[in-house]
Amino acid sequence: MSPASASAQTQFAASLLAPDRPCPPGLTAWNGSDPARRLAVYRNNVLSSLIDALADTFPVTQALVGVEFFRALAARFVRCHPPRSCVLAHYGAELAPFIDAFEPARSVPYLGDVARLEFARVQAYHAADAEIVSGDAVRRALAEIERLDELQARCHPSVSVLASAHAVVSIWAAHQGEGELGTVDSDAPEAALVVRLHEDVLVLRLPPGADTFITALQRGVPLGAAAAQAAQQAPAFDLPAALALLLSHGALNALEIPRRHA
Repeated sequence: MSPASASAQTQFAASLLAPDRPCPPGLTAWNGSDPARRLAVYRNNVLSSLIDALADTFPVTQALVGVEFFRALAARFVRCHPPRSCVLAHYGAELAPFIDAFEPARSVPYLGDVARLEFARVQAYHAADAEIVSGDAVRRALAEIERLDELQARCHPSVSVLASAHAVVSIWAAHQGEGELGTVDSDAPEAALVVRLHEDVLVLRLPPGADTFITALQRGVPLGAAAAQAAQQAPAFDLPAALALLLSHGALNALEIPRRHA
């Protein structure tokens, strides 16, 4: 591609999401019609398609504020954060912080975290496949009692944790028909575990300290030290219960004690 062609494409792309920009120079229509009017139609189509993609990724976020408000918010977002990839399943990573800073959304303080949860679900669905820990692997790891402090647990690639000052799991679940939204105390802090089990993406409310525990495991902290961090943050942390939750939902793909080098 010549420098001139690259420059023309850059100008055209910049004009698509900036309605105040003039029609790029040299733009023509095949049938002789006004290129500015044709560009306006194309702009609307592009903007509408990107807003639709966001609505597909963030249905609960949209439901919480209504279609009209969400589409106005999404239009502002699209113009500030155009896609950087042709894979629209990954579009919207910046929406949650955008919502946090969007003044008209301040009356729904949990909206940004609900968006974070919904984006985590999409990412979990598209995460890499990996084996999950078997019962035999658990028994082998626990057999070396004298080295349990070195035990390392590796999380499945689909796993993510969201700790929120709001009841994001209960709010999200209510929109799936699990409970009534009107009975949810939105100011009650909740932590969510998002994980893909087979073809289903699960959203689970975590018990106290489990979010700290899982996050430490994801950083490569040995299981014993991760449990200590969780207990320091939440004295009610229950290690057996946390491990049972992770194992029963396929959230671990390795549980092993590192080999010692001679």
